[in-house]
Amino acid sequence: MKLTERICFWGELALCVMAACAGLLAMCETAHAQGADDAQLLKRGQYLSVAGDCVACHTAPHGKPFAGGLPLATPLGNIVSTNITPSTTQGIGNYTLEQFSDAVRKGIRGDGAHLYPAMPYTSYAQISDDDMKALYAYFMHDVAPVDEAAPKAELPFPFNIRLSMAFWNMLFLNPKPFEADPSKSAEWNRGAYLVRGLAHCSTCHSPRNTLMAEDVSRELAGGAVGTWYAPNITPDVNSGVGAWSEADLVSYMRSGHATGKAQAAGPMAEAVDNSLRHLSDADLKAMAVYLKSIPAIHNAADTQPADAWGKPRNALDDVRGVAWPADSSKLTGAQLYDGYCASCHQAKGEGASDGGLPSLFHNTALGHTNTDNLVMVMLEGVKHKADAPDILMPGFAELLTDQQIATLGNYLLTQFGNPDAKVTVAQVQKLRAGGEQSSLVGLARAGMAVVLLIVVVLVALLVRRSRRRAGSAQQG
Repeated sequence: MKLTERICFWGELALCVMAACAGLLAMCETAHAQGADDAQLLKRGQYLSVAGDCVACHTAPHGKPFAGGLPLATPLGNIVSTNITPSTTQGIGNYTLEQFSDAVRKGIRGDGAHLYPAMPYTSYAQISDDDMKALYAYFMHDVAPVDEAAPKAELPFPFNIRLSMAFWNMLFLNPKPFEADPSKSAEWNRGAYLVRGLAHCSTCHSPRNTLMAEDVSRELAGGAVGTWYAPNITPDVNSGVGAWSEADLVSYMRSGHATGKAQAAGPMAEAVDNSLRHLSDADLKAMAVYLKSIPAIHNAADTQPADAWGKPRNALDDVRGVAWPADSSKLTGAQLYDGYCASCHQAKGEGASDGGLPSLFHNTALGHTNTDNLVMVMLEGVKHKADAPDILMPGFAELLTDQQIATLGNYLLTQFGNPDAKVTVAQVQKLRAGGEQSSLVGLARAGMAVVLLIVVVLVALLVRRSRRRAGSAQQG
């Protein structure tokens, strides 16, 4: 081979090697970029799942994350949460993106069956397509599969027929995703997206109609959550959070505590522990901005803000040193307070100066006209996760009778809170037993019985008419 030919050969070979290396380098860079994009997508999906508080309902006590099995109490009976891990036998591992989206936003499972609206798909319907893709990626690739079946929900007839939810959805489900309001700021729109959608605030904080759907005319004006009451969070000064600053709202969502106003308990404490405290400062601020902007809804019974009631008062000197009555049901409110409350909340109800033990006056738990939360706090206490804010209180369900809870509650309201609010023995009994039971089952069954009776009558009339025609034909 000539020298020039050798030079050309080796030159071409070098060019080929360089091209191959460049191609390999490009492939590596592409793969690295794709890997970074995938990691970012999974991280975003995980954050969105926290914002949606998915773990709260889909993880049973001491159970595996997202494996379901948690009984969710409703006025119609317990609905048991499902396994949403990527298990291909017991979870959602075989779901396509479209099936996943339909379950989250439309309440339709992969097998076509309808979910009950204890799953807040009426709010999740607002989730964007991009966020749905991130959620899908997270649950499919970053959640550990659990091959354990969750117990099935057993609701009374006719609500055990899941197809009935199709008609419910026709009446109450708005499947339209969130649309930004161009006249509002980006921060306002972000807050609206979170409050209306992922955070599903209206699920608890809105009243329900007879068919258990949210009353959209009184959105966020307060609603029952089992035995607890989610208060009005519209910006009405007396009935809602109009007297709260944006910083107050952010503090409450972040820690479950707003100094001189409120502390979270029950379902709200769970929402803080599992979801809200993990959100970014920007997202919490955006939610506060949005909540301060929505239409205010007023309750005529509210004459001043719930956190404005009460003042420090000491009525214990008259009962200290006085023997308790032999009949414990005759204990006075002051005696019960001295025996069970004063060691933490102090004689004047001022609590601890560092806020670890909240004041009883200027406290929404004693200022709302609805006193269910006051009763539930006395029965169940205030509980948080081990790594959550440490504002804790023991429950007295095993120590105090219904009469004693009512007596103590009315003393607290008179002494430190809204004296027009009341606690009754019947109320305590109802809440201790699990709360109000819905009349919807009876109404539905009665309605179906009426329909069935009408059908039977119509069939009888048709048969009778047919026989008459047959008789007339024979006579003719």
